[in-house]
This record gives sequence, C-alpha cells and structure tokens, in this order.
Amino acid sequence: MDLSTLVTLTTGAALLTCVLAVLGLHACTTGRAQRAELVDRLALTSGAPQGRRRRFRSLDRRLRRTALGRKLELRLAATGLDVTPGEFTACMLAVVAALWLLGQAALAPFFGPLAGLLGIWAAVQFLNWQRARRIEKFINQLPELARILANATQAGLALRTAIGMAAEELEAPAGEELGKVAHQLALGASMDDALGELADRLPSRELVVLVTTLVLSNRAGGQVVSALRNLTETLEERKETRREVRTQLSQVNMTSYAVPVLGVGALFLMNGVKAGALDRMTGSPLGQAAVIIAFALYAVGFFLIRRMSRIDV
Repeated sequence: MDLSTLVTLTTGAALLTCVLAVLGLHACTTGRAQRAELVDRLALTSGAPQGRRRRFRSLDRRLRRTALGRKLELRLAATGLDVTPGEFTACMLAVVAALWLLGQAALAPFFGPLAGLLGIWAAVQFLNWQRARRIEKFINQLPELARILANATQAGLALRTAIGMAAEELEAPAGEELGKVAHQLALGASMDDALGELADRLPSRELVVLVTTLVLSNRAGGQVVSALRNLTETLEERKETRREVRTQLSQVNMTSYAVPVLGVGALFLMNGVKAGALDRMTGSPLGQAAVIIAFALYAVGFFLIRRMSRIDV
C-alpha cells in the first residue's frame, strides 16, 4: 500500500468519523428536546400548573426521577403553588446559602451550618403550612361540592358530568382539583384512580368519606343522591366544629412558633450586648455542644407543643 492510498483511507476515515459525530450529536440533541417535550406534556396531563416559561428544567428532570423528587412534586401539587420541583429546590438552596452567610457574618462562623439547616426547615414548614391552608379551604368547600353533586345526580346527569359541572362552578381550590379529576377522566382514567389521586393530594377525613361514597356509588349504584345529601349535613356540622377547635388552639399554635423565635432572638441580643461573645463561646467544643443542645431543646419544645395542640376532629 503506497503513501497516497494510505492518505486517502485516513482522510476518508476521518471524514466518516466527523459525519458520524455530527449525526450522533444531532440525534442526542433531538432526543433531549423530545424528552423535555414529553416531560412537559406529562406534567400538563397530571394537572401541573402551566402558562409560563419554566426554569431549571434539567434539575427538574433529574429530581422527577428520584423518589424524593416525586414526593416533592406531589407536595407542591397539594399546595397549589405555580412552582416545579426544580424551581423550588433551586430557591431553597439559594435561601440556605444566604442564611448560611448571614449566620456567619451576624453571629459566628459556627452558626452558618445551623442557619442553613434552619433554611431547610423553614422551606419544609412553608410547604406544610401552604398545604394545610389549601386543604382547609378545600374542606370548607366540601359541603357545597356535595350539594352540587347531589343536585346534578338527581337531575339525571352522570357522575363524570357532575364532577365537570362542579369544577366549573366552584372556586379554587375545589374547582382546580376537580378540574384535574375531570381532565384525567377525559383521558381515560378510571373514576377510582382519579378520585384516589385527589384524596392523596389533599388528605383529609372529610374528603376520604366523600371519595368513598362516590366510588362505591359508581361501582354498585344505589341511592347516591340521599347519601350525598346526608353527607352534606354531616360536612356542615364538621365544618363548624373544626372552626371552633381552630379558634381555641390559635394561641397555642402561636406559642409554638414563638419558642424558637425567642431562642434565636436571645442569640442576637447576647451578641449585641457584648460583641464577639458568640464567637468566643463557640470557639471551644464545650460551647458548641451547649449551642447544639440548646437548639435541640428548642426544637423538641416546638414539636411537643404542636403535638399536644393537635386535635383530630
């Protein structure tokens, strides 16, 4: 084999390699775009909030593959926030970094990690508070929902049609949640699965009773109108009872949040009275252990007060 033939073969192999590399890069880019489109379509199918350009899509796709990400997605769906798991995680990390730097600058370097953990706890508590607030609003709408379903069923409409009618007439959050159920039913999901997902998103005893009544009526038939009317009266009574209990426990709930706030305020007061006191205190292992024990006791006090004030109605 002469030199010219070897150069020709080498050049051809190099060109073929370049062509295959370009084709592989094009196929990889197309596949990523199709995957992103599929994820957005599945999010739309599941009833996730849409209407604006989503950020941190790569992080969002990675989170959705994990069990923690799917749990976070379900929790965000229950809160009704127009935020994806990736966006929430990115915001939480930014808050944790800001609190970390603030704790180091305002108190002492030892308090940086503790402030970061406080940011994570605050993010989780915010989700729990938003979820509980939305569930409470939904529970307050359940008597009206049961009344609309009973009237529609008595008029001869099918349960699927009655759910769609209730989604149009009720305000958020009941209207939005029933809209998701109606959308899933239109895509071919069964009544049991659609209502079961609703009960998973907004867990409450009242909703479980309503879902069980609708599912059993859809399976076996029966007097669904009378059952819904009796359920409406029961839900009205439970609504008033829950309001009275919440009013009685409002002061106790505020006390549970005041306990950790007083602890953090005491740290700022101590550092303000004598500059550098916290830095010297946390400079030894004994002082660090004392701070960690104090924070742990404040956390235990918070959870004990919340636990003792929890009354299931």
